[in-house]
This record gives sequence, structure tokens and C-alpha cells, in this order.
Amino acid sequence: MLVGDHVFVGPHATLLGCEVGRCSYVATAATVLQCARLGAGSVVAVGALVHARTVLPDEYFVPPHTVALDAPVRLPAPGDPGLAEAVRQVGFAQVAFGVDTEWTDRISRYEHIAEVRVAEFGTHADDEVLNPG
Repeated sequence: MLVGDHVFVGPHATLLGCEVGRCSYVATAATVLQCARLGAGSVVAVGALVHARTVLPDEYFVPPHTVALDAPVRLPAPGDPGLAEAVRQVGFAQVAFGVDTEWTDRISRYEHIAEVRVAEFGTHADDEVLNPG
């Protein structure tokens, strides 16, 4: 993850494997997912989601509780029946976890995702806490 200078990240915001340009603002409870890029001066308002691989141009504003997708960015309306298909096209499981299963096979996809996470976290099973204070 790369975060530029003068970036403000609000409480309960999540940044995962993304790039946040300088002087950007990621508000409370906003999420920016893997491989997304926020241009300088971008704003991701309260509760908004910038999905994986999405690119925001400089000084772009993502409204509260909105999903931003793609490059060039688009903002599907809440309840848009095409939102599920748009999210499928992002290929989030592949981007975030390296899992490439069919979108319609959710059980298999989430099973593989869980196995990836278990392997990642399992590498820390023998970690020692150096300063529990």
C-alpha cells in the first residue's frame, strides 16, 4: 500500500493494497480495496467503497455510501440491477486472494479464500509477543 503525504484517513476506514494520492481524504467507514488508485485530492466520503482495480482521477469525489468501480470510474446507483455483474467483472477474489473460481460457485470460491487466509495467518502461529505491555 502506498499513501501520499497529507492524506487523512478517518476512523474505521479500511485501506487494502491500494494507492492513495497526496492530499486525499478517506472518510469514516470508507473502504478502498486492492489495486485501486486514488488520484491526488480525491475524496472517498463516509461509508463509500472504492472497489478493486478502480482508478479515481485527481480531485474526484465519491459520494457517501456509494460504490466506485472501474477505470474510468463509474458510480452505479444504489439498487442498480447491474451492480452484481459489475462487481463480478472486477474479479475481486483473484485480485485479493489469487483465487480464480466461477462467480456462480460461491461455496467453492469462499472455501478457497478461507484456505488462502488460513495459510497466510498460519505462518504467524509461532510468533512470539515481545512486549505484551
